Amino acid sequence: MISARAAVTVAFVVNGALYGSWAARVPALADQVGAGTAGLGLVLLGPSVAMIVTASPSARACARWGPRPVLSGCLASACLLLPVLGLASSVGTLGLALAALGGLMGAVDVAMNVAAVTVVHALGRPLMPVFHAGFSFGGLAGSLGAAGAAAASVPPAAQFCAAGVGGLVAVVVTARAIPAARDGTGQPRNEGFRRVMGNGRVWILAGIALCAAVAEGACAEWSALFLVRERELDDATAAAAYSTFTVAIAVTRLTGERAQRRFGPYRLLGMSGTLAACGLLFAAVVPAGAAAFAGFAVAGIGLAFCFPLAMDLAGAAGRDGNGTGGERELGFVTTVAYAGLLGGPPLIGGVGALSGLAVAMGVVAAVALLIVPGAAAARSAGARAARGAR
Repeated sequence: MISARAAVTVAFVVNGALYGSWAARVPALADQVGAGTAGLGLVLLGPSVAMIVTASPSARACARWGPRPVLSGCLASACLLLPVLGLASSVGTLGLALAALGGLMGAVDVAMNVAAVTVVHALGRPLMPVFHAGFSFGGLAGSLGAAGAAAASVPPAAQFCAAGVGGLVAVVVTARAIPAARDGTGQPRNEGFRRVMGNGRVWILAGIALCAAVAEGACAEWSALFLVRERELDDATAAAAYSTFTVAIAVTRLTGERAQRRFGPYRLLGMSGTLAACGLLFAAVVPAGAAAFAGFAVAGIGLAFCFPLAMDLAGAAGRDGNGTGGERELGFVTTVAYAGLLGGPPLIGGVGALSGLAVAMGVVAAVALLIVPGAAAARSAGARAARGAR
């Protein structure tokens, strides 16, 4: 019998694999539909916006029906939709397909985090970083599969079909083990919205998630260009920097349960923010390619826990006395984080255009450092809430 923990882990892995599968084939998709740089930029904006749009409705659906139908339904739909990307014949159809897929994956992100928080509460174990490690390793597997398909000249449609079928089988096999539905007696919509908006701790955690998302997005989209232009490395070597960053995140997350038990979530958040800022600053300041690689690896280790812990604490901030709740809080924090992923990299690019990418990476380090006072503030807010509940 499949456990709830295993089922939720599979959901994280499949979601990551779907993302890695199509993101790594963007060049092939652009060639397939004849998209130029400007058109491709607009196409890639679609899924990010769609993820922001669907995060909040997904949270409300989880509050009403529980994570099982939302997660299994949306993830299965994403698996079915993935092959459609490979059939796109124009920029418009590719944009529509990517926007639809982004919307589904935004809903999945919220639902799988709700399910993960439910499992964490039921088991009494700090497993949130470990679940997110599943997403990281899934993304690596998807991107490696895409790289192999590209090397073998396999068209995107065939690769996406194989990935979609594999993901769908995994969802069908594990769906019944995902945490069960709520009883439908959750808070009215307006009351739930007011509770989230009036919870200062949730706002602080959303800020932490935002900072982590900006830092991760900047490393994903600007690290290679930084190494080429500022450290004069070749394209192939520079591209490996993001792989190093991603592997560092994935491996570090596997140690999340032990680290959280030893240091506690708030202290671990503060330590992680400090480490991420130091790594990014080291990469920005020391004028050597090897130093930049080391800096991005350290930044990955630091950022590994920030988003999962923010989600874990947001779910706990909204939990009712009977152990349920937290869905809307998770939806709010996720929406704010997605805004950081959407707006952060262009802002960093603007700073880079004005002052150089080394300065831009220094700004990213400063953003990551904001996680440290955020963790302290969230801890104080949590302590006040605990005293008020007595």
